[in-house]
Amino acid sequence: MAAVKGTLRLACSPGEARIAVFENGTLQDFGIWTPGHSDHLGSVFLGRVTALAPALGGAFVHIGLGEAGFMPVRDNDPALHEGDAVPVQLIRCGMGGKGPRLKRVELSSPATEIGLIQLGPSPLEDMAQRWTGDILVDHPTFAARVPSPLRDRVKLVQQAWTDDIHDAVDDLLASDIALPGGMRASITPTPALVAIDMDTAAASGMAGLKQTTQFALNRDAFPALVRQICLRNLSGAILIDPAGLSTRKRQALRDPIEEALKADPLKARCLGITALGLVEIVRSRIRPPLHEQMSSPHGRAMTALRDVVASCADQPSSRPILEGGAGLAEALSSDTLAVEDVAAWCGYPLTLRCTPNLLSLSWSIVRG
Repeated sequence: MAAVKGTLRLACSPGEARIAVFENGTLQDFGIWTPGHSDHLGSVFLGRVTALAPALGGAFVHIGLGEAGFMPVRDNDPALHEGDAVPVQLIRCGMGGKGPRLKRVELSSPATEIGLIQLGPSPLEDMAQRWTGDILVDHPTFAARVPSPLRDRVKLVQQAWTDDIHDAVDDLLASDIALPGGMRASITPTPALVAIDMDTAAASGMAGLKQTTQFALNRDAFPALVRQICLRNLSGAILIDPAGLSTRKRQALRDPIEEALKADPLKARCLGITALGLVEIVRSRIRPPLHEQMSSPHGRAMTALRDVVASCADQPSSRPILEGGAGLAEALSSDTLAVEDVAAWCGYPLTLRCTPNLLSLSWSIVRG
């Protein structure tokens, strides 16, 4: 996709910048950048083969992260043995309980130690390739972290997000969404696929809409629905049940669906309309979907730190103490940059108490 004019707006908090592109009253793009907790997409490692898996067509490779990645091996690839060192690139993040996907690469210079060789591009760098406008940053700590090739686009502002942007981002975690023409859609991710049910009930106000009207409502809703799929980074198999159309009429939706999918940077494909009339879409799994990111231990930890910052702003004379469950405390211990950032926002270091009687990823804020 060619780059498009658009402003990247970074709402910053300890350890995290949430990046929004909001143009013409609509959220067009969204990403999360956590410099102290890279997802390592595109990073190059020297790995070590821990197990061969011929039945799966590959091998498991330890790259110095928490879990081994899977590397497909083709018949004409050089032979591998357990214990071999092999340079690899991470091409798909771990998600859905599965480890990362790797591919074998060649190095320009030899490496000897297992672990990271070259860090891949951050979500900010990826988004900056898609959008050519200014990069508005609302905290100097993150302005200083913007990679040098992008520095000339950075403008430090007091507030990067408006209330409309906050509302649009909050809505990305809702399962029920509004679409043009009074349409609605219910989004249900499952381990196997993402199910999306479209409905015209609110649009019609009565039963029995003509098929031509139902078709137009579905057709006109698809660009907004595809945008939601991209914003939420829903991927893998996606099945959409259009509203109120006969199976025969649904076949005609394929062209407008394929047109809407042209806006997807991951180039999702419509595979057709099934015998049951479901629209079948496949979208590459590259990074975890937004709901998985936000509910992960690290995602919950970043939300907790935003609460700490809000508490500091509400009562600046009193230092808050973050009490967290064991999982939350462990997630924070893995991102020391985020913990250190609290002082830049609040003026003093984070006080964290691991509280066994709290649920693993829950927290509360108390006053010292």
